[in-house]
Amino acid sequence: MTNRSPRRTAWRVLLAGAPLWLGACVSVGLGGDVPAQAHYRLHDSAVVGTPTRLPAPLVPALLLQPLPADATADTISVAYSPRPNVFGYYQFASWSERPVRQLPRLLQQRLEARGIANAVGIIGEPLRADWLLTLSIETLHHDTSTAPGSGRVTLSAELFDRRDRSRVARQRFDASVPAASADAPAATAAISQAMSQTFDALVPWLEAALPPAVAKAAAVAR
Repeated sequence: MTNRSPRRTAWRVLLAGAPLWLGACVSVGLGGDVPAQAHYRLHDSAVVGTPTRLPAPLVPALLLQPLPADATADTISVAYSPRPNVFGYYQFASWSERPVRQLPRLLQQRLEARGIANAVGIIGEPLRADWLLTLSIETLHHDTSTAPGSGRVTLSAELFDRRDRSRVARQRFDASVPAASADAPAATAAISQAMSQTFDALVPWLEAALPPAVAKAAAVAR
């Protein structure tokens, strides 16, 4: 999505749309009990079991770099959207870690399991690599425009040759997974599944983009 409202607009939604939000997002106990805060963690369903590895690594090393993310991904609050470009946050649910930090680590694990490179690291780690994959989280929220809603994740990825700072390829990946119910546990599960689906598309794209880029770089070096 583009032209998102600033975060203060999202908080106005919480106040203006309180009855809808309370019904969909909060389970209020009897006797005025305050619901306990629940913490959820993004997880990649595809790493369960033994993944299929490539016969040989495509490059010696690959670095991942998360770029400044959309506000819904750069907070521990779990976001929902009742209509386009309008966001609110579940009051009693949060991510255990900001998605902008957790998602690249999960992709790192996916690429390591696949054997894309001998070493896969995140920018800032002591790893020397000629190849850089940048990630921007454009969307990560519970779309509640139609009950029970769906988990939405959109990523943009760009592959660079760090030796000459040239961009080799870029692609956008979008996934939407129906939520089982209109609540935070189902929303976070659907968001995780949507994230896994973006990885399902990103990894083959990266596998297709790297070999010709490596061949081109080798030809230039000769």
